[in-house]
Amino acid sequence: MSLTEQDVNGTRTDLKRVMGPGLLLLFIVGDILGAGVYAVTGRLAGQVGGIAWLPFLVAFAVAALTACSYLELVAKYPQAAGAALYTHQAFGVHFVTFLVAFTVVCSGITSAATSSGLLASNLLIGLDELADAVPTGDTATLVVALGFMLLLALVNLRGVGESVKFNVVLTLVEMAALAIVIAIGFATVARGDGDLSRVTVFESPQDKGLFAAVTVATAIAFFSMVGFEDSVNMVEETKDPQRIFPRAMFTGLGIAVVIYMLVAVSVVAVVPAGQIVTPKNPEAGILLDVVRVGAPDVPIDKIFPFMTVFAVANTALINMLMASRLVYGMANQGVLPRGLGQVLPVRRSPVTAIIFTTALALGLIVLVRLASDNTVVAALSGTTALLLLAVFSVVNVAVLVLRRDPAIPGGFRAPTALPVAGAVACLYLLGPWARLEEDRIQYKIAAGLLAVGIVLWLITWAVNRASGGTSEFSDVEHLADD
Repeated sequence: MSLTEQDVNGTRTDLKRVMGPGLLLLFIVGDILGAGVYAVTGRLAGQVGGIAWLPFLVAFAVAALTACSYLELVAKYPQAAGAALYTHQAFGVHFVTFLVAFTVVCSGITSAATSSGLLASNLLIGLDELADAVPTGDTATLVVALGFMLLLALVNLRGVGESVKFNVVLTLVEMAALAIVIAIGFATVARGDGDLSRVTVFESPQDKGLFAAVTVATAIAFFSMVGFEDSVNMVEETKDPQRIFPRAMFTGLGIAVVIYMLVAVSVVAVVPAGQIVTPKNPEAGILLDVVRVGAPDVPIDKIFPFMTVFAVANTALINMLMASRLVYGMANQGVLPRGLGQVLPVRRSPVTAIIFTTALALGLIVLVRLASDNTVVAALSGTTALLLLAVFSVVNVAVLVLRRDPAIPGGFRAPTALPVAGAVACLYLLGPWARLEEDRIQYKIAAGLLAVGIVLWLITWAVNRASGGTSEFSDVEHLADD
């Protein structure tokens, strides 16, 4: 969401401060919750066994370190451009700023594509529960996933602004779905059908040591903790932000990780160990298996897939909105081809940027489905985490560089050790040691996406140079404004 709005004459005005502590907290929790826990819980449990809650805790610690950097920087530079702005303020190199901004674009595309896989599988499973003979195989899932991305493009073209109140409703739905999983897990244990003792058992199918296995599982789990960085864009709409924003950020992260850890406990307590790594439908995730196994006599399994669909759809829409608006902003500032900055005459939505980002998402889904042994969800959720870990590494360094600028009176300031630890942790989780061999396709996907951006930047640079212009950001502060 843009941190400024314009009146009918095009004059920038301040946004109304409407968010108190409660509404801000729900917004942050809703930003973090979403596709992540549905996508990764089964996979990370397959790497560490019963201690599946531990990678969530470690991922929370890394996210919290980076959140400290974001909180300090947003107090100094309260604009919607986020990581791109911080990078530019710290290093002043236009190409580096472009790489960070385009990496954020790519993370939005891969996250939305991940959600499309989850949504397609759960939607088909839910429909099959209501009416027999609905196809749920790979081909049907691929078709629905592609159709969903096209639907997102149409909604995006119509022009949709992010609604805080709507996000609150979706957050409550997401929390209700996860509460069902947790309740089923503990009810199953209470009646003697679950095995809670497994939550202290470490198991590694690759015979890795505890540290190596938790490292791999943490890299998987990190996808579930992203989203908090988007919430800093709400700072200008928050009442007394310097006082309540840090508290809300850390509380929101804490609530999310507690929910995730309880979900992980429910999974390992309810689903037999041998079935965790092979859920009935890998694209749909392991949580649906918890509902089926833990409550076989309750028809909640007919409702749960639709709750999952509802939970991840808005996440995908917000990601594609963000990606298309950033591409539009970079085109307008002359660092991507100007053609990507065209808008619809009536709706004023960035039509060519939407087509471009949607085409990338569609291509990714098809490529991963046809050319990889991984599921779309596994490959693209990991790529999202990989891209954002790179961005977070830069942000953690930028906050140290920007200590040269005077601090804002009363603003949040992280102890120096925290961004240092955050940078080291993010860089460590970027390494190949944090991924299984089959998951290293994530590097190829990320490199391919960034290569597309670099090629477009080079084309733009050549065109601008021929016409006597430059490929430099003219107004980074308002890069992400609609």
